[in-house]
Amino acid sequence: MVFSLMSLIWLTLLISAHLAECVPEKPKRSALNQLTRTLLKNYDCGVRPVHNWTTPTTVYIDLTLRSVLDVDGKTQSITTSIWYRQVWTDEFLVWDPDEFEGIKAISLSSEAIWIPDVIISEFVDEGKSPPIPYVYVNSSGSVKNKRPIQAVLACTLEMYAFPFDKQNCSLTFRSLLHSVQEINLALLRNENTTANDRKQFMNDGEWELLSIPSRYRLSQQNETEYAYIQFNVLIRRRPLLYVVGLLIPSIFLMLVDVMSFYLPLNSGTRITFKISILLGYTVFRVNMTDELPVTAVRTSLIGVFFVVCMALLMLSLIKSILVVKLLHYSEKEVKEMSVSACLLDKYGSAGHVFTESDLLSLNEIQDTPTGLEWLLRELVSLRLAFSQEDSESSAQSEWLALCSKLDCFLFRLYLLVLGLYAGTLLLLWVNWSFA
Repeated sequence: MVFSLMSLIWLTLLISAHLAECVPEKPKRSALNQLTRTLLKNYDCGVRPVHNWTTPTTVYIDLTLRSVLDVDGKTQSITTSIWYRQVWTDEFLVWDPDEFEGIKAISLSSEAIWIPDVIISEFVDEGKSPPIPYVYVNSSGSVKNKRPIQAVLACTLEMYAFPFDKQNCSLTFRSLLHSVQEINLALLRNENTTANDRKQFMNDGEWELLSIPSRYRLSQQNETEYAYIQFNVLIRRRPLLYVVGLLIPSIFLMLVDVMSFYLPLNSGTRITFKISILLGYTVFRVNMTDELPVTAVRTSLIGVFFVVCMALLMLSLIKSILVVKLLHYSEKEVKEMSVSACLLDKYGSAGHVFTESDLLSLNEIQDTPTGLEWLLRELVSLRLAFSQEDSESSAQSEWLALCSKLDCFLFRLYLLVLGLYAGTLLLLWVNWSFA
């Protein structure tokens, strides 16, 4: 009985040993896995990672501008693409690399650890920014959070000098809730390096990056100090596209209008030509509306330029209409005056003077004139008609010369106004560009 029981026990042990050999051994966790579990085992992501709560956490900030995507004067906003870096020390994420196979740095989920609540004060909307769910941590507890941001920022845009304008938009980084005693800010690189860093900027677009100066400051609110770091993005527009597409065509049309003054005053084509120029400029202005900046507060200088150019074209047309009207009206008056006032001064080779009274007396003397008298009367009538036509032509020529002088005077006055306007506009643009 005892022997059978012992045999059964041995048989059970043999079967258990055999089954144990068939079951695969559970794999050992990797050093990276063990390190992650060790660091996050008792980690609380809602607590600022300092052992002494009076010690402030210093967050180092760096900014690199990649491109300026859009500048909207109507909404007073600017869309930028930037690379943003944050570096701080987490005292709860420290380990000895020798205990974990020499691992000196790992990536952790940004949702599993404490992240400083640093925001951009001018932030309006977040664009198509790719999510970066990880941060990089080294064995000394230094946490690096680097991510690209496409941000729409509120900015006071000055569009008056468009397309020779410069813009100054600020990005102010600050903690949303924590005072400077809890979270302090600092620059990761020195100010000169940050201001002159244009290597990553896409320099082939419409905007040229001048510099990005930065400064650290403290602001007091409700007897509590908060740390700020402000980056000023200084950019300048490249005006070549707008000069070629907007200004030069307008200047060409104005030059054509000026040259139209050299058309003969009595040809009848000047007014038609000027109307065609005005219609062409109107169509050009309507087609270029979308290219101009829209501001609700102040009209841009180029908008004033287009309005004044159209006003000058209308003034040129009105001036030509008045002169031509005056010319034709005076021709009619001269014609009426000539019919009643022209006299035949001379006729014949002997120098005998005939007048209308002479011709009437000839008609009264003889009712049936002889052949010689009839011929003489016809010659006198013909001489009177030629003399009257010459007098009318002379009066018309004199009035045409007078109207031409008036037209020349108005043309010079028009050139003076145009030159003063162009010089003033050019001076304003130059001053604004080099300011």
